[in-house]
Amino acid sequence: MAEPLTIALPKGRLFDTVQKHFESKGIFFEIEKRKLVAYDKKENLKIYLVKNHDLPTYVNHGIAGLGICGEDVIYESGHHFHKLLPFSFGGTNLSLAGKKDFTFEDNSSPLTIATSYTEMTRRYFHKLGIPVKIIKLNGSVELAPVLGLAPCIVDLVETGSTLKANGLEVIQKLGEIKVYLIANPAYYKVHYEAINRFIEQIKED
Repeated sequence: MAEPLTIALPKGRLFDTVQKHFESKGIFFEIEKRKLVAYDKKENLKIYLVKNHDLPTYVNHGIAGLGICGEDVIYESGHHFHKLLPFSFGGTNLSLAGKKDFTFEDNSSPLTIATSYTEMTRRYFHKLGIPVKIIKLNGSVELAPVLGLAPCIVDLVETGSTLKANGLEVIQKLGEIKVYLIANPAYYKVHYEAINRFIEQIKED
C-alpha cells in the first residue's frame, strides 16, 4: 500500500468548509477532540490540524507536503510554494478601511496604517508610490482608528459588519484573496503522480 499524502488543514471556519468539500468528493475523516492528527477512512491522506498562520511553516519544512490556506497567509509567510489548485470557497477581500470622514488629503505623508498583513500592504502602496508607515497588530485592528493609533487599517473584510460596529467603512479594496491547495516544491517533485490524482479528485466541478 502506498504511503498516504500528508496535508495540513487550518483550524477554524475554513477547516469545516474543507471537510464538507472533501466529503462531497468521497474523502471522509474526523479529527477526534483534542487530537491534531487523523487519517481519512481509506488512509490515502494523513491530516494535520494546525493554526492558520502556522500552516505555511509546516509545509515549508516538509512536515506536511500539502496544505490548504488563503494566499494572504502564503504571502505573509515569505515562503514559496506550488499553488496547485484555487478554490471558490473561503475567499475574501483585503481592504483599506477607516472612519467615514477619512480622506487621503487630510493625512500627512507617510500614511500610517495598522494591519496584520504588513507585506501585502507594503507591496500594494509601494506600487502606487504612496509612502506608508505600517504598525503591525495581530488582532482587533479595528480599534486602531477608534483609539487614535492609526487613521486607517488594512484587513480582510467579508460582510463589513465589524467595521460598521466600530464606525469604520471600506475606503479601497486592495485585492481579492483566494484559498489554494499548496505544495512543498520538493514534496511535489517526489509525489507528483499521487498529488495530481488527488487534485483530480478534489477539484470543483
